[in-house]
Amino acid sequence: MCAAETGGVFHRARGRTLDAFPEGAKMWSCQEPEREWKGPFYFIQGADPQFGLMKAWSTGDCDSGGDEWEQEVRLTEQAVEAINKMNPKPKFFVLCGDLVHAMPGMPWRKEQTEDLRRVLTAVNRDIPLVFVSGNHDLGNAPTAETVEEFRQMWGDDYFSFWVGGVLFLVLNSQFLFDASQCPTLKQAQDRWLDQQLSIAEQRRCQHAIVFQHIPLFLQSIDED
Repeated sequence: MCAAETGGVFHRARGRTLDAFPEGAKMWSCQEPEREWKGPFYFIQGADPQFGLMKAWSTGDCDSGGDEWEQEVRLTEQAVEAINKMNPKPKFFVLCGDLVHAMPGMPWRKEQTEDLRRVLTAVNRDIPLVFVSGNHDLGNAPTAETVEEFRQMWGDDYFSFWVGGVLFLVLNSQFLFDASQCPTLKQAQDRWLDQQLSIAEQRRCQHAIVFQHIPLFLQSIDED
């Protein structure tokens, strides 16, 4: 059974899937109609709105500075306005991590989060939002507590969904960076990913796309 939860206007991933696409939710569970390729479509990818970064960067205190984020608010509002004007509409808008600058437990995190959520409520409701976790969302070495905080605020930290015959996989790349504080959570994602890739092979899906905050590599798959 597909699971999803709406927090305000946000349709958050639950049960390792994002049941946010009207065509699929209306006729079948788990977006069955969305599993079929029907031709080209597009989506919008953004990353690092990171409310508070600009002030922190300007003062040279990137670890703890960032008590102002008016510039980030304006830029995100401009992005939302531009996305809403697009015709035809994008299938979805994905934000690939570092939603706010303040790390877990740091000052201004609650206020930055509230302002980002407020700005994102202006996204057209026909354009689902997809949230990916980054190091500023979970900490450089995530814990069970920081992962749970993210899940409560933004939805599952890893999940999959189908749109237009394409399998999309959202990963928690902090588990790949440093899972020393939560090894069992990393192992659970590894098992889940193996299952998802097996499904993709069985269904012979035309495309599979992975979203994550930290890239696996920049130039070559075998680089350090």
